[in-house]
Amino acid sequence: MHQIADVAIYLAAALIAVPLFRRAGFGAILGYLAGGIVIGPQVLGLIGEVEAVMQIAEIGVVLLLFVIGLELKPMRLWRLRNAIFGAGSLQLVAATAPLAVLAGSLAGLSWTHALFLGFALGLSSTAFVLQTLAEQGSLNTDYGRSAFGVLLFQDLAVIPGLAVLPALSEAVASSGGPAWIAIGKGLLAIVVLVGGGSLLLRPLFKMVARWGSDETFTVAALLVVIGSALAMQAVELSAGLGAFLAGVLLAESEYRHELEANINPFKGLLLGLFFISVGMSADLHRLAAEPHIIIGGALLLILIKAGTLALVARGLLRMPWRTALPLALVLGQGGEFAFVLFHAAEGLHVFPHELTDRLIGIVIVSMLLTPGLFMLASRIAEGRDASNKQPYDTIEDESTPVIIAGFGRMGQIVARVLHMRGIAFTALERDAEHVELVRRFGNKVYFGEPASLETLRAAGARDAQVLVLALDDYNAATRIVELAKRHFPHLVLMARARDRQQAMHLMELGVDTVIRETWLSSLELSRILLHRLGDDEATAEHSIAVFREADEDLLRKQLEKREDTEHLIETTHTLRKDLRALFESGQALREPTAAAGSDDLGPQEAR
Repeated sequence: MHQIADVAIYLAAALIAVPLFRRAGFGAILGYLAGGIVIGPQVLGLIGEVEAVMQIAEIGVVLLLFVIGLELKPMRLWRLRNAIFGAGSLQLVAATAPLAVLAGSLAGLSWTHALFLGFALGLSSTAFVLQTLAEQGSLNTDYGRSAFGVLLFQDLAVIPGLAVLPALSEAVASSGGPAWIAIGKGLLAIVVLVGGGSLLLRPLFKMVARWGSDETFTVAALLVVIGSALAMQAVELSAGLGAFLAGVLLAESEYRHELEANINPFKGLLLGLFFISVGMSADLHRLAAEPHIIIGGALLLILIKAGTLALVARGLLRMPWRTALPLALVLGQGGEFAFVLFHAAEGLHVFPHELTDRLIGIVIVSMLLTPGLFMLASRIAEGRDASNKQPYDTIEDESTPVIIAGFGRMGQIVARVLHMRGIAFTALERDAEHVELVRRFGNKVYFGEPASLETLRAAGARDAQVLVLALDDYNAATRIVELAKRHFPHLVLMARARDRQQAMHLMELGVDTVIRETWLSSLELSRILLHRLGDDEATAEHSIAVFREADEDLLRKQLEKREDTEHLIETTHTLRKDLRALFESGQALREPTAAAGSDDLGPQEAR
């Protein structure tokens, strides 16, 4: 019962802290760390056995390394080679050198131990940075893609870092024979694991997939990861190294996606527990006694890492400042693998306990400062983009009946149809590179911000008849609707929507015609499917017409109570049953027109 109570405490801490920190913009990792600090021995004291928890939680790191190995397909590495092996390697070397010199002089470490410490502090937080970039929608920016490449190289560098750690331990060195024997054993274990894995892993999963259940496949995946980790531990190498190699061996297999899907829930849960255990192990008394060391060390760490990376990115890699500065800022903190390396180093007596406590405190404080660094990076990126952005086009003074806002997939098709019929239009697109591309195909499109009152006026919205909203950005589309309704109420508004909820919202705002992106293409695919299954053309077309009219009528009725989820579910189920009964009775096929739009169908939908 004691262990069950501990599990309940961990889950409650995560459930309370993580949503609060995410809501505040700090991210899940800081939530886990804060939750661990609160339930740990130095605050509430709800959990006392921190070391036992850490040993279990480190399985999450092992699973993370396995998933990283799964992602390392050769083609992906080749596409990102410049960011990974260029920026990544230069960043880690540039950050490790000054950090090692500083650590050696301040902590009195040997050059090998100081180099290892500098290497560990040179790593940034993969989980923290990628999650925050994804939440901000910045992964596809220049600095977001560069950050991903640098982090991937750092994750790869952890493997040799873990592998050489035992060689730094005096206890390990004094207990065994010559160093070359230990190195030989490690290399032999790696060769055996890689060779045996390449021969056995695919046949194993093929057999499990054929004869086992979904649960058996999950068990097999976990067994491979943990078995590979134990094999490396048996020869005094890192457990993470074994899991990583197993992932690499399966990166090109047909089971890669299923393996990742099965492992991810365990990885996420155990990684959360890992960060909670790190928070529990944080020495708050040391932070209170030595704030100048912990906080000053965190600031110095960020300054060194961000400064060296900015110089490398700008000076050696020739990145523009608008990319180099944000990249340096978002990677300035310490990372989760630093916790792993420091705890492993302490266990092997490479670092004393007092030094490990200080280092963990420095990394945690650097993470606490990271949300502010992200805000600064975003402002720099936006400011630089604004200052370097080419001026919007001057729209010719001509009146056209149609304005197309957004010239992506849907906007281009609408434009081609209008051009075929000789109907003039004005097309607006805010992506300068895309404008240049579509102009090469003979399209007449203006570079401008469609969600701007000045741009709409310049495009002739006062005299136009129809405004087509074909933008990918839904928020921008709603702003345009509000502007058009206020300043150009005569315009007929036609818009795309990603899904049913967006369609209802746009209808609420007053858009005259809303088309769901995959709606018509899905209906056409269904018509062809019915014909392939034996319906004649007329029956297939009529079936789709009945369904389309009924669903569009349901959408209009659901709009009245779109916030009532139970009502939406009930009316959807009711329509499904009514349509099934309609066709099973044969009424829909005997009386096509009446069945498709009968009065009986309306009240049934509204029930």
